[in-house]
Parts: sequence; C-alpha cells; structure tokens
Amino acid sequence: MTIDLQELNAFIVRAKAATYVGDGQHADPCRLGSHDLRFVDQEWSYHDSYFGGRDFIGEEVVYHGDTPVWAMNYYGRIVRDDLLSGAEAGQMIKTSLSRMYEEGRFLGSFEYSENDLTYTDGNEGDVDFFRGHETIHRGPELAYELDYHGGLIRD
Repeated sequence: MTIDLQELNAFIVRAKAATYVGDGQHADPCRLGSHDLRFVDQEWSYHDSYFGGRDFIGEEVVYHGDTPVWAMNYYGRIVRDDLLSGAEAGQMIKTSLSRMYEEGRFLGSFEYSENDLTYTDGNEGDVDFFRGHETIHRGPELAYELDYHGGLIRD
C-alpha cells in the first residue's frame, strides 16, 4: 500500500487537534487502565491510548482502512512538581500544540511562551520517521519533559 505522506500528515494534524488537544471524546479503553481517544475521517482513523496523568506513557496509531500505517510512542513526566502541576502542564501543552496545529503541522521546531512558562518542541525527521523532545520551563528551570518517536509501519 502506498500512502500519500501529505495526506497522512494532514490527517494526523486534524486527529491530534480533535482529540487530546481539542478535549475530544474518550473511547472505551482497549487495555486495562488505559485512557483512549479516537478520531475517524472517512478511510482514516486515529487511536491514542495512554496510561497515567502527571507522568504518562502512550502510543498513537493511524489506520488506513483496517491497516495500521503510522505510529508514535511517547513518555512524559513532571520533572519538578514544585514548579509545575500536572494540570498546568496539560493546559500549556494543549495551548502550545493547538497553535502549532493551526500551522498545519505536528513536526518541526516550535516554541510558545505564556506568563513565566515556555513550551519548546524540537525534533528531527519527517512523518515517515522522526524523533523529538518537548519541554516546559518555568523561568529558566526545566519543569516537564517528553520524548517521542515514530513513523510509517510497513510489512
């Protein structure tokens, strides 16, 4: 199966904007203790399944029809809970990512500041293979970090 990478990228941006960042509807958990979000647009579907809250791990999978074609794994954590709560981190991530998604992308360096918080996302690669690291600083101090990687799935 040949996947149009621009179409895939556009779908991923729509799906990410509509689920976690957009406070989308939760789906029934697919694994014991998981939080699951789904988004469907014609032949494309997206499933994000994660565990935890303050510190969390998860995986996003995109399907074309019934075939998994793309995935991303991630792990994030509060580094200094004296500087940042899980709720504050979640709000800053949602605000920052919604601005990036408005640009029609989910990869590429990005920075957003609000009050004394600065969100930074740095990554390398493209939709077919990438890895990245996002952080939130309160002033000069690192308060939150997340690592992620992913790309195309092929048989």
